[in-house]
This record gives sequence, structure tokens and C-alpha cells, in this order.
Amino acid sequence: MSDGYGAAGRIALGAPVHETIDTGSPAAWVALDAEVRNLAPHAASLLPTRQELRGLPAGEPTPTEEARIALALCHPDGRVRGAALEPASGVATLRPLLVLRCADWVAPVRLRARELLADVSGRRLVSLAGLILLLARRERGGFAGDLLDRALRDGPAADVESLLTSEDRAIRRLGYRIAVDRRLLPPAELARTAATASGDTRVQTLCAEAALAAMGEDDHGNVVDPLLAARSPQVRSTGVTALRRAGRHSEAAAFLADRAGVVRACARYVLRQAGCDPLPLYRSMCADAARHPAAAAGLGECGSSADAEALWALTTHPVPAVRAHAVAGLCALDAVHPERMRPLIDDQAAPVVRAAGRALRPYATGLPSDWLLARLSPELPAPTRLAAQRLMDVRSRAQARGLPVVL
Repeated sequence: MSDGYGAAGRIALGAPVHETIDTGSPAAWVALDAEVRNLAPHAASLLPTRQELRGLPAGEPTPTEEARIALALCHPDGRVRGAALEPASGVATLRPLLVLRCADWVAPVRLRARELLADVSGRRLVSLAGLILLLARRERGGFAGDLLDRALRDGPAADVESLLTSEDRAIRRLGYRIAVDRRLLPPAELARTAATASGDTRVQTLCAEAALAAMGEDDHGNVVDPLLAARSPQVRSTGVTALRRAGRHSEAAAFLADRAGVVRACARYVLRQAGCDPLPLYRSMCADAARHPAAAAGLGECGSSADAEALWALTTHPVPAVRAHAVAGLCALDAVHPERMRPLIDDQAAPVVRAAGRALRPYATGLPSDWLLARLSPELPAPTRLAAQRLMDVRSRAQARGLPVVL
């Protein structure tokens, strides 16, 4: 029976709570709550009753008593859950279940649990941050989150700082949000975090913007330079924009050929604010495209129809990155000619094929069916087959809407 009902079954048979579940895991407590409800219809005699809870002695419960209280806090009967609140209120290991009951669907249970949780000190709440944030997604789960937020905003800075290195992304984000609001981190540290917090764009953006907002005259180098070196395009773009405020407009030229369009756009903005036209710089870079592959995309973003032929010439460049960015530049100029673009679907470089596929999608209904079908052959490289399939899908959707399609 215990195996079929997980941790709840083992606790019901006498196993201590701390030996049965990972008490530091929010998911384990949520799972226990559900398991006890699933267990009740099949083994109700193993679960505690209100009479049993009334007979518990005062003071610190034994491991067996603690297990019974835990089961009662998850009992499907709201009256049993309510009776378990008082015995659980002073037991630190059962505090996660008190948090759960703050979102209980039975109002008396929910309100009493909230009264008891409100008496828990801020530092003890911080240790429950993962569960509190998990339950905040529930319909009635905001109360504990508000308590935690107030505790972090009014409590010691060390409590907030302890969250910044959490492996839980939600906890880490909360910590940085509070730290920024309380101005606990210097601009240089915020910039370093923005540049190194890989995989979490929300923290990166928050810290980058906060670093610039708090940047003083003496902080320019310590703030702007890490942002410029960041792998994240959003963070780099923030750093490039900050060059204007730092009086370092000319350095933006180095980012005109950045691989990310948002960074290129910020670089052009900064240069124009200093009275520098980026177009001649792009044309010069495209003359040495191997050193500046993304300059072709930038030229399309700010050039004119007069630059289209230069970009078409770059679609045959020996460097694949140049060819791919040249296609992107032609799209930006609205200078795509399907007949000239079609050969690039057979390019040996996957990035070029993907770029050509995107460029041809607006013209998919006019592409010959036999040409597309030939590129679905299993003998061809996967990128070519995928691009052709996507173009076929665009044609199918157009046919479904009654649009004319070349057969």
C-alpha cells in the first residue's frame, strides 16, 4: 500500500516525515498534500482524526506525533485540517504545510493558517521562499507571497542577499528584484551580474537597467565595459546605448556589425546622436565583409535600394556568415527576388539555407511545386529539406484560404 501512495503511505505507516520526503523541496510538500488526499478513500483508518489531534500533549511533538500532524494538515476533511493548525504552528519542520493551508479552499482553515503564518518571523519565511513562490500561482496563494515580500523589503539585507545565489530561478529573480528596489548592490556588481547571468534574461535586463540608473560619473568604466562584453544581445545593446551617456560615442562604431540586430540598431542611434552617419561605415565594412560578416545585415537595415546589388554580390561570398547576413540585409531592404534567392536553398551552409527560407516565405505561393518537391528528397541535406517543407506548409495554408498558388 505504501508504495502505491508514495510518501503519504509510508508516513501513514509510521515513517518520520524528515526521513520520508525531501523537506527542502517545495514540490515534495505539494506532492505529499495530494498523496494524502488520494490515500484517504482507500486507507482512511490510517489517517488521524480530530479526536486524536485533541489528545496530543503540549510541547514539541515526537517524530510519530509530527507525522500524524503532517497527515492531518493534508487530510481531505477541512475540519481535520483546521484542528491540525494549532499543533503545527510551533513545529518548524511542518511550517511548509502551514504555507500550503494559507491557500486552502476552506475559508476557516485558510484564515486561521494565515493568522499563524503572520506570526512567523521574516527570516523563517525566507527559508520557505521556494514553496511560497510556487503556491503564489494558485488562486488563493498570494497571502504568503505578500508576507515574504514585506519581510524581504523590511528585514536584514543578508536575507535578500541569500536569495541571489539560489538555484531556483524564481527565488533568484525575487532576490534581485528586491535587491534592486532596496539599492543593495553597487552599479558595478549589477553590471557584472547582467553580463554573466546567462540563461536568465529577466535578471540580465533588470540588473543592466538598474546598473545604468545607479551609474555615477566615476562608474562609467565599471558599468559600461562589462555590459559591452556580455554575451546577451539585450545586455550588449544596453551597454551600447550607455556609450552616449558616458560620452564615448565613437566606440559604438565597433558594434555596427554586431551579430544581433538590436545591438546594431543601438549603435546606429548612438552614432547619429553624435552627428555620424553610419551608412558610409557600413559600405566600407561590406568591402571587407569577411572581417565584418554582419555588416551586410546592417547595410540592409539602414541602406537604400542603391545598396541592393552590393548585397546580392555578397550572397556568393565564400564566408557562410556573410552570405546569411546578406540575405537578411536584402529582406530588410525589401529587395528579395525569388528567382535569384532560390539557389541559396541549396547552399551548403545551414544558416544560409535558413535565411533564404525565411526570405522566400512571402513568395511561397509563387514558387514552382516541382522545384519544392525535388528539395524534399531524402538524399538532400536536412536544412534544405526543412526549408522546403516549411515553404510547402506556407503554400498549403495559402491554398486553404483560397489564394492562388503556382502548381
